[in-house]
Amino acid sequence: MFHYVYVLESLKNSSLYVGLTKNLKTRLQEHNRGLNFSTKSHKPWRIVYCEAFLNGDDAVRRERYLKTNQGARLLKRMLKEYFYSKRLKN
Repeated sequence: MFHYVYVLESLKNSSLYVGLTKNLKTRLQEHNRGLNFSTKSHKPWRIVYCEAFLNGDDAVRRERYLKTNQGARLLKRMLKEYFYSKRLKN
């Protein structure tokens, strides 16, 4: 079974959320139904990035890293074209 580290973007205010799950589809539905306290006020959400890991410890380590300032900068560099194209549309 895979462990997924995912990045959500709020369609309401473009904020980002990094999380970890074994079932990505169900977890996204939970976020969009408002079942997660920390994402409830920013719904709806969409997945903009995810990574799959066979080992849960590796996934936890990656999630923790992406939640740091350095990890957030890396995410923005990795998704640079996505964020750039969004800016052009606005």
